Amino acid sequence: MQSRAALLFLTLSCAVAHSQPPAAVPHKDHLIDLYHELHASPELSLHEEKTSARLAAEMRKLGLEVTEKVGGWGVVAVLKNGPGKTVMVRTDLDALPVREITSLPFGSKVKTKDDAGNEVSVMHACGHDMHMTCWVGTAGALVAQKDQWHGTVVFIAQPAEERSLGATAMLSDGLFTRFPKPDICLALHCSAELPAGTLGITSGAATASVDTVDILVHGIGGHGSQPQATKDPIVLAAQLVLALQTIHSRELHPLDPAVITVGSIHGGTKHNIIPDEVKLQLTVRTTSMETRKKVLTAIERIARGLGIAAGLPDDLLPEVKTSPIFNPVLENDLALCDKLGAAFVNTFGSDHFVKTKPSMVGEDFNRYGRTDEHLPICLFWLGTVPPAKLAEASKTGRPLPSLHSPFFHPDAEPSMITGVTAMTLAVRECLK
Repeated sequence: MQSRAALLFLTLSCAVAHSQPPAAVPHKDHLIDLYHELHASPELSLHEEKTSARLAAEMRKLGLEVTEKVGGWGVVAVLKNGPGKTVMVRTDLDALPVREITSLPFGSKVKTKDDAGNEVSVMHACGHDMHMTCWVGTAGALVAQKDQWHGTVVFIAQPAEERSLGATAMLSDGLFTRFPKPDICLALHCSAELPAGTLGITSGAATASVDTVDILVHGIGGHGSQPQATKDPIVLAAQLVLALQTIHSRELHPLDPAVITVGSIHGGTKHNIIPDEVKLQLTVRTTSMETRKKVLTAIERIARGLGIAAGLPDDLLPEVKTSPIFNPVLENDLALCDKLGAAFVNTFGSDHFVKTKPSMVGEDFNRYGRTDEHLPICLFWLGTVPPAKLAEASKTGRPLPSLHSPFFHPDAEPSMITGVTAMTLAVRECLK
């Protein structure tokens, strides 16, 4: 699979049935160096100052019209090449509060303060460093191929994707009014399940809606040796964690997807003290607004019911707060998926293209398509896993590092070459 990607890189022209593939990836070595640099210097959501400036500088070198600080640390770079449609290509900028555990010589050692003032390690554990590298590489390829396409490409570098804030912020700052409004919006995302050199597309509903829920479980604290004189919020919180899992198994249709994960639980200060409260943080994933409403309602009902069962007074029943910021389901345009899928098969071969199933991850890329005109969008998947590692995982049953894992990192060169080639091809297909 890597050799096929390398062949695409080296081949300057190749006849295919329906389209001519892009030329070789310009400045490959520079792009790999850029990837290493970005991976080693990650920044948290809403703090992408240096990353933003770095990408802006790359786009200026290529001759694009660059505007910085759009919706925070967002960058907009416009490439005009005569009359034609307008295509938007998005990358995300932000990293995660994860301590990297890899053997990479360019691994992140960054530590910083989060918005709550806590010191955290930072890592590009979701592949945004690869997204940015492919974004710059695609711009370079399209500049080199200006005699082969016509129209306008709007490259946007979006902050705060991990917190579901960046797309809304850029749109609110006039993305579609200050700059050419796109006819089509494109993005790619690293896959931790597909081999490097492979691409995937999910037609229609591709990712889930995402809600964040905070639950404050109250109690009446006291000495650990005298539980009868208290109302123990740790026991109640433990009951709640388990009870929430019955929502999907007992209240929803078995074929209706939903995920309720308690990602954080904090309570207590010492072995022999029963605390007054426990805090839970949840992520809730659903694939329809109807299911979303059912699940969120059930969470509140179960939390309140368990509080009553524990004998808590009304003013100490668990408090459930759902964030007003949420990601709706990402809907890839069916016709656009078919068009790009056919182009990928023609260029990469059918053994390097997969029709992927919907995922319960979340993405705010869908916000760009949810304007008044419902613009067609497509986010496709970029394989990043060395084929040998996939084969080993299949043989041993040991799972591969997932996105957001401290062990995750793409197989850099074949992933980058495939990503640049695929996104360049996608843009050109849309500008036919």
